[in-house]
Amino acid sequence: MVINTNMAAITSANNLDQSTNLLNESLARLSSGSKIVNPSDDPAGLAESISLGAQINQTAAANANVNNAVSFLQTQDGYLQQVGSALDQMSTLAVESQDVTKTNTERADYQQEFNTLAGYITDTATKDFNGVSLFGGATLAVTTDANGGTFAMTGINLSAAAYTTATAADVSTTTGAVAALTAVTTAITQLATDRATVGANEERLTYTGDELGVLQDNLTAANSQITDVDVATESTNYAKYQILVQSGVSMLAQANQNPQSVLKLLS
Repeated sequence: MVINTNMAAITSANNLDQSTNLLNESLARLSSGSKIVNPSDDPAGLAESISLGAQINQTAAANANVNNAVSFLQTQDGYLQQVGSALDQMSTLAVESQDVTKTNTERADYQQEFNTLAGYITDTATKDFNGVSLFGGATLAVTTDANGGTFAMTGINLSAAAYTTATAADVSTTTGAVAALTAVTTAITQLATDRATVGANEERLTYTGDELGVLQDNLTAANSQITDVDVATESTNYAKYQILVQSGVSMLAQANQNPQSVLKLLS
């Protein structure tokens, strides 16, 4: 038996140090909710988690772009519905003005209402959404994925000839009313095509938005598997490390007392 070098105490101290480190790491995981507290915990997992985090943020941004584009389309269609109502009334006025029993004074009243409705359509053509023209006719490229892919959203032009010809028509005479009816009918046909275009754009982007939502959920779940701590398992480990630390402290104290038994040999 030796006094200067107490190997039992040294071994107990090393084991206690390891148990204390494990206990601290477990406590850090439980308090942070993450399995990767330090890069050294899982270097490969950390690298993958960083990549997944970037993809999640990019996908969320693309989804926001798509949702904004859908709102743009819904605003477009809301205006076009009202334009359709105006054109319907204008066509009615064009037919009523052709009534041979009507006087020119009455046709002048029809013309006044016709002009008011035409002015509404002309004004609608200038509307915008967050500073972007709703009816300028430009095709807009909507970002649809995290890689910068785009969808060409066909534009709607309320300044097209079909509309401007109708709004410039004159129903103050019977002859003019006949021509006005033809022009307004053409505008209604164009409006039907434009609303169908808006609907197709919205349908396409709605599918894309749903797809991006599912992708974002799956990426988040994958990242969770890498980084999120299993509280039940880690709590069990924490309890185990607590016992090891307490046991280590006790055994270190016992190991430090062992050399005192040498005194019995000297008595």
